[in-house]
Amino acid sequence: QVHVVESGGGLVQPGGSLKLSCAVSGLSIRDNEMRWYRRPTGEGREPVAAISSSGSPNYTPAVKGRFIISRDIIKHAVYLEMNSLYPEDTAVYYCYAFSHQTNLGYWGQGTQVTVSS
Repeated sequence: QVHVVESGGGLVQPGGSLKLSCAVSGLSIRDNEMRWYRRPTGEGREPVAAISSSGSPNYTPAVKGRFIISRDIIKHAVYLEMNSLYPEDTAVYYCYAFSHQTNLGYWGQGTQVTVSS
């Protein structure tokens, strides 16, 4: 059984930084793609960043240069380091694990990030 659990959300001032963590069990993050999505209040869920099984990162243009996705294979964890945060980055952030073997995806419960002074 696959479990995906995010942590690290909170309140941060504009221009500040925050690092989200995603703990994954039941699925190898080394062999599969991991993604971060976010859902601003009242809007749909949108992709933020992804890291492939080979470790290559990809970012949506809105966060490129500010956010960094990384992974720790030994700790079975994926991270999203968010810098130079804007109020429009406020959203619930979700971690998503995609299994190449089964073509199934697994969502975490989400963690709230609020950027406000």
